[in-house]
Amino acid sequence: MADLGILVPLFALSIPIVTIWTRHQQKMAAIQAETTAEKAALYATSNAQLEERVRVLERIITDGGYDTALQIESLRDQREVEASRLPAETRQ
Repeated sequence: MADLGILVPLFALSIPIVTIWTRHQQKMAAIQAETTAEKAALYATSNAQLEERVRVLERIITDGGYDTALQIESLRDQREVEASRLPAETRQ
């Protein structure tokens, strides 16, 4: 009987602790859900941007402009080779 006298107050004191812990867990779950939603939105935006860039690159490659870009790059490469062949005094 003496054990029951100790258990009743302990049980009564544990109810508010469990209530506080439960509220805390609910708040943590809400914060985690919000963070997950924000991350999903960021990934969706990033994915859309990457898809748009791929579309642009596909357009460039399938158009005749890709040859133009290659020609521009080859001219840059030629200038770099020619510049490296010049003596050091004339490069400055």
